[in-house]
Amino acid sequence: MIAAFKNIFKIPDLKKKILVTLGLITVYRLGAYIPTPGVNGSELARFFEDIVHTQGGALFGVMNLFSGGAIERLTIFALGIMPYVSASIILQLLTAVIPSLEKLAKEGELGRRKITQYTRYGTIILSIIQSFFIALWLENPMHFNGREIVEFPGWGFRFLTVLTLTTGTAFIMYLGETITEIGIGNGISLLITAGIVAGIPTALYQLFVLASPFALHKAQLNGPTVLLLVVMLVVVVVAVVLITQGQRKIPVQYAKRVVGRKVYGGQETYIPLRVNQPGVIPIIFAQSIILFPATIAGFVPNAAVQQFANWLLRGQTLYTVLYVLLIVFFSYFYTAITFNPVDVSDNMKKYGGFIPGIRPGKPTSEYLDYILTRVTLAGAVFLATIAIFPDLISAWLRVPYSVASFFGGTGLLIIVGVMLDTMKQIESQLIMRHYEGFMKHGRLKARR
Repeated sequence: MIAAFKNIFKIPDLKKKILVTLGLITVYRLGAYIPTPGVNGSELARFFEDIVHTQGGALFGVMNLFSGGAIERLTIFALGIMPYVSASIILQLLTAVIPSLEKLAKEGELGRRKITQYTRYGTIILSIIQSFFIALWLENPMHFNGREIVEFPGWGFRFLTVLTLTTGTAFIMYLGETITEIGIGNGISLLITAGIVAGIPTALYQLFVLASPFALHKAQLNGPTVLLLVVMLVVVVVAVVLITQGQRKIPVQYAKRVVGRKVYGGQETYIPLRVNQPGVIPIIFAQSIILFPATIAGFVPNAAVQQFANWLLRGQTLYTVLYVLLIVFFSYFYTAITFNPVDVSDNMKKYGGFIPGIRPGKPTSEYLDYILTRVTLAGAVFLATIAIFPDLISAWLRVPYSVASFFGGTGLLIIVGVMLDTMKQIESQLIMRHYEGFMKHGRLKARR
């Protein structure tokens, strides 16, 4: 692996791609510290410290995770890339239910470009709506326990906030697309990962304070507990890698066809059914749905509504049960709209393909649906387990959630998935130029 990293800088084109990617990620992280005009950042940070364990803290914690800490400081990148992610998911869902969009998605490169353009428009619209309501929320001292977050409220501040935050999201979208085009890896995913990784030093510092190795009488965590945390982290990361890479291979054979003097077909291949087909999307959907009502309820001064909000706090039984059920539901829902067994069966039949032992047509689609249902169940159970694992760690070992969140949940899944995808792309570049990849051994062979 060390030799593979050295080889990266022996290839000028690949080195340039990586340096461009690192440079644009640096620009993104610098923007996360430029404050939005008219906002008292210090008072806002104190407010977030106060609500971290309340109903609103859970949702803001998720938003802060994806923005790389920009939301708690309300910088120009406070919205982060979430409007783009939301617009992409909405377009994917609409593609499955609107025939014109489905037809457009099947038109190849031209259709993909149009859908990308629609996603950009959707991103701008969502950013304008979100930033406007953020401006209204900031202007009301009642939401901040009497703190004055905005010194000069009014339409001037609202317009400036909408313009600043929307422009910031558009710029992040530009950075992500530029990384994808001329850099290495998926730009949007890398920016999200960079924001999450930026929180690791803070989590490690908190863990250091809890362990207090130089003042053991003040330590809240003893040595065996810290060692147990390290072991669990390694086990969880290995499990995430295995499930993320895991797939059920359905063998497919193509019959031979004679056209003139040439013989076509006769090949053997397979259909890869991923164990975790939807990735991290079910967790994002589940968090949004379960935390939004609790957050709204937390601002309503009514005893019954407040009681309902308390039931939906992180760690409560109702929250955990609903969270798990929503993750399982969205795992099946997203898999159903991204993989259609009937279409796959029809395409196989059209080109003379068949699954050994299964008749083409309806029996093939039923067989694929049967396998996909069971594979998706395994992936959904795994996602649900990983999603609630930080809550279990936090409650069991009494560590802050910001520390426990790196033992599972959305952040870990995104980091592992994006890192695996980026390493695959770098490895393909190395192998294409006759260098060994990360998983190769032996003497390196360079093109002369």
